[in-house]
Order: sequence, then C-alpha cells, then structure tokens
Amino acid sequence: MADTAWLDWPFLQPQHVALFHELEAWCSASLPIGGHAQDDVGHTCRRLVRALGEAGWLRHGVPAGPGGAWGGALPALDSRTLCILRETLARHDCLADFAFAMQGLGSAPISLAGSDAQRRQYLPRVATGQAIAAFALSEPGAGSDVAALACCARRDGDAYVLDGQKTWISNAGIADFYCVFARTGEAPGSRGISAFLVDAGTPGLDVSAPIPLLAPHPLATLTFSGCRVPADRLLGEPDQGFKLAMQTLDIFRASVAAAALGMAKAALGLALEHVRQRAMFGGSLADLQLTQAGLADMATAIDASALLTYRAAWRRDTGPARTTREAAMAKMTATESAQQVIDRAQQMFGAAGLVAGSRIEQLYRDVRALRIYEGATEVQKVIIARELLKS
Repeated sequence: MADTAWLDWPFLQPQHVALFHELEAWCSASLPIGGHAQDDVGHTCRRLVRALGEAGWLRHGVPAGPGGAWGGALPALDSRTLCILRETLARHDCLADFAFAMQGLGSAPISLAGSDAQRRQYLPRVATGQAIAAFALSEPGAGSDVAALACCARRDGDAYVLDGQKTWISNAGIADFYCVFARTGEAPGSRGISAFLVDAGTPGLDVSAPIPLLAPHPLATLTFSGCRVPADRLLGEPDQGFKLAMQTLDIFRASVAAAALGMAKAALGLALEHVRQRAMFGGSLADLQLTQAGLADMATAIDASALLTYRAAWRRDTGPARTTREAAMAKMTATESAQQVIDRAQQMFGAAGLVAGSRIEQLYRDVRALRIYEGATEVQKVIIARELLKS
C-alpha cells in the first residue's frame, strides 16, 4: 500500500478515512478486472462500470435526492470523496478511474440542473452502473474556447433539433446518454448556449467515428444531423449551458488532480521497489546519490500536489465561495508533477521501463492526457491569473 500519512491531514474527516480503507481493500481484491484487452477497450469499460456500480462506488458520483430517489450515497456531491475515489482507483488501475470519473462528469449536469423527473430517470441508473453517461462539450473548433462552439439547437414545436459535431467525447459509442451543449442563440458567445439530454440511438445522432488514443479509451466524434429531442430534455434554463458546464468542471477539476496523484504514487512505489532490487556497481541502484535525489524530488512533488488537491476539495466542500482558482492550481500542479514523476520513474527502470504493457509504460501513456482534458495546463494558468486579477 502507498504511504497513508496524508489521511491524518486536517482536510479529511473520519468518513473519508474509512472510505479510503474500504476502497483500498476492494481495489486490491478486484482490480484490474480480467486484464485490459487493447482491442476492445469499450467492452472493458462496460465491465468496469458494472463492477463499480455493483460495489456501490458509483453512488458517490451522484446526489441522494429526496428519500434517496436519485440513487446517491450522500445528500450532495462531496469533492473530497471524489478525490479519494479517483486517487485510489488511478493508483490501482487507470481505466477504472476513467470509468468512475466519466460516470460522474457525464451525469453532473443532471445532478446540478436537471428537473426532478430527469434526475429520477437517469441518476439511479448511473449510480448502479446500469447506464453509462457522457459529457459532450468539445468540438473540432471549440476546445479550450468553449464559447466558440458551433453545434446548434433550434426550437421546433415541442422539440429541439440539433445539428453539428462534438469531438473528443469520452464514452462515445458505449454511452447510454449524452449531456450535450449546443448554441440556442438567445445571446452571443457563451450566453447563448444550452444543455440537453440526448439518448444513444436517437435518430440523427451518429457515433461512427472512433478516435484511437495514446492510452486507449472509448473516444469518438458525435455528429448531429437533424437530431430531434423532446423539449423536456433541456437541462435547466435556456442559455444557461455555459454556466452549467463551468460548474461541472469546477467540481471535477480537483478530482483530475487526484487521479494524477494516484498515478504518480503508483510510479513512485514501482520506482522504490525497483531501485532497492536492482544491482548496480557492487550495491543497489538505491545506493546512488543521483537515485536518492530523484526519489526525494518525486516524493516532494507528490506531497505538494496532494496538499493543493485536498485543499481545493476541502474548500469546495466547506466554504461558501467558488474554488475556481484553487481547483485550477491543483489540476495544473498535480498533472504536471505526475508527468515528471512518472518520467523519472521510467528512467530509473532503464530499458525495462520501455517494455510495452509494463505497468510503468502504461502509466507513462495514461498520465499524458490529464495535462490536456478538462482544461489544459495553459488554460489553468489563464484561469488562475484571471482570478487573481479579479481580487
């Protein structure tokens, strides 16, 4: 098991510590599930979602609702819980973390702005793993600049008709429904965007353009061609979609940092084991001062990232103000540090670290996307600076 000294930090409460120990035991016994065949990653993700749902972990990605009607474990989404889940899952199995995270991200717009009927229809199935969710925001010409999105939705009687494309959509092709952000045109720029629930299989929705990745995940481009969805699938109010997307990212951005932490801790653990065993110049690789300096840098970067991550999560859970700046700092620092930690660990393995399919090689591929999705590092710097200038 990785170092657990962080469980004593004042950011966490007893229930968070208990959750970690329960999840750690489950991950040690259950992950990875049957290995991850690279030629059918969608099938693997479906199995992971079912397993996470059956074990009750997905219930932490949705709120409970009145009388537990929405299926969640807690009255509201708890950022520290999300971070502990993602860090622990990522340390054991990056694809399991992906499966958990996309359920939460893909359904969060419903949790935040859905009607009671929408929440009762979708969230319990997300919480049990019976339905797979997807978050459809990015477009070919609108990634970091969300306000530039061009996918449009026009009102037509008792329905909206969607036309356009979404790309880089995680879970595309295996999702049962998509939370789609489209321009409804009430105002220019970000003020004219609304959000919609679109079920898989809706006529006019095409998901036949998969995108292969450095670290395989289910990912594809969505094309909407006269895709008609009932007006009651509008999420929240018209022209409030941009705000809803940003609220969703504010919640889950710190959890991306936590996933990076999990990967970095996995790499440090592998490096420690390797350098102790690797014979070198009459001793072990661990005896060399350069190795020790590298380990010190890795451990310090991990702790610094962890402090920023759990500070951001704690502030969101306990404070009345938005934590946009804190979440951006955590995401930027943790993902950049994780890339450096994993690269250094791989260097310590030498040629053995390049073997395809080895755990350290998988981490090297898996961590790269975290510096880009849910706001690239450069975007986080802009966010931090803007928040500073506001104050």
